[in-house]
Amino acid sequence: MTIQQRHTPLILASASRTRFDLLSRAGLSVRACPVDVDEAIIRDEARARGAEGGEIAVALAHAKARCYSLRPDAEEGALVIAADQILTCEDRQIDKAPDLPALRDILIFLRGRTHILQTACVIYQHGAPLWTHLARPHLQMRHFSDAFLDDYLHQAGEAVLSSVGGYQLEGRGVQLFEKIEGAYDEILGLPMLPLFSALRQLGVVA
Repeated sequence: MTIQQRHTPLILASASRTRFDLLSRAGLSVRACPVDVDEAIIRDEARARGAEGGEIAVALAHAKARCYSLRPDAEEGALVIAADQILTCEDRQIDKAPDLPALRDILIFLRGRTHILQTACVIYQHGAPLWTHLARPHLQMRHFSDAFLDDYLHQAGEAVLSSVGGYQLEGRGVQLFEKIEGAYDEILGLPMLPLFSALRQLGVVA
């Protein structure tokens, strides 16, 4: 049984199984519709004009939601949810690693440091934004050994390449950390409490 208050279609403009599961397990009836957005171009253009990580995450989320909302086959009147994350550490912005050797280098850099997982979420309807939110959980990695890192990458495999920072907090990735400040769902990629507050204000849920 869902907790939707009225018959407003909800679309998740993403292929992320984690985000879809967060919404479904919370009781929402939502349809996942991946969109074709060239994220690299958006990131590169934003960085060229000096945008910081949170601004880029917001821009990516807007691009995804707008892309679905303006599609000819978009469901009429649907509320479109989209999200994105940019990892920032000191003066560096970190994207998803293309392979495990590159991920190993990233995790060596993050080891012993605190980074921010800039997590943006938006809601669109009829091609226009209704709500934008940016969460900024702080995560401190512990001083793990090279042997632990190599074992972690071996056990986790290429599945972690889908996660910015190369960790999945719901699995073995939790062992990488010493301290976390921020909501669990924000780190997984969707700030659920602010999102549900927005959906209540829009009359979608009670």
